[in-house]
Amino acid sequence: MALKAIVGEKVAMSQVWVNDKVVPVTVLRVEPARIVQVKTTERDGYTALQVTYGHRDAKKLTKPEAGHFAKAGVDPGRRLVELRLDSVDGFEVGQEIKVDTLLQGELVDVTAVSRGKGFAGTMKRHNFSGQGASHGNHKHHRAPGAIGSCSFPGRVFKGLKMSGHMGHEQVTTLNLVVVEADPERNLLLVRGSVPGPNGGVVIVRNAVKGK
Repeated sequence: MALKAIVGEKVAMSQVWVNDKVVPVTVLRVEPARIVQVKTTERDGYTALQVTYGHRDAKKLTKPEAGHFAKAGVDPGRRLVELRLDSVDGFEVGQEIKVDTLLQGELVDVTAVSRGKGFAGTMKRHNFSGQGASHGNHKHHRAPGAIGSCSFPGRVFKGLKMSGHMGHEQVTTLNLVVVEADPERNLLLVRGSVPGPNGGVVIVRNAVKGK
C-alpha cells in the first residue's frame, strides 16, 4: 500500500517539452486537502486519512455533514475522500496535504472512475473479433457466437464474457511519472493519460510496484 497520497481533479491533457522532446501529460488540479479524520487500525481496522478540499457553503450541508466537520474543527469542503495509507503516523486533524507532497520524477499510481460507455456489445466490450461478413452469415456479424453446451451442463456458466454495461468503474493506472509539481498554481503534471473525464476526482499515490 502507499505511504503518501493526494486527491485532485482532472483538468485536461496537454504536452510539455522535456530535454528537447515533446511529452504528453495530464494536468491535475490538486488543491490543499484538509484532514478531517485519521483512521487507525485499533479503532477502525485499517489506516487511512479522510480529507476534504475546496469550500462549500455551510447552508448546503446536511446535519450529519455539518456535525462531522464541526467535530473536526475543519472548514467544510466540496466532498470527503478517503486516502488509504500504510501508516498515518505524523498526521493530525486539520493538517493540510499539498501538491508538493509528490516530487518531480516520482512514480505514482492514479485511481479514478473511468468514463461510462453505456451498454456495449462483446466486440467493443471484450474485443471479440466478430463473425464472417458473408458466406452464409445473416444478421449475426457482431454476435458473440455460442455461449455454452446443450443438455450438459444445460446452463450458462457465470463470468462468461457477454454484452453489458461498460465503463464507469474504478480504474488504477500504474507507474506514471510526475513531470512537474507546481505548488503556486496547485497543479500536478503526470506523463500519459489518466482514467475518467475532465473534472473527475482522481487519487494519486506513490507507486506500489514502481522500481
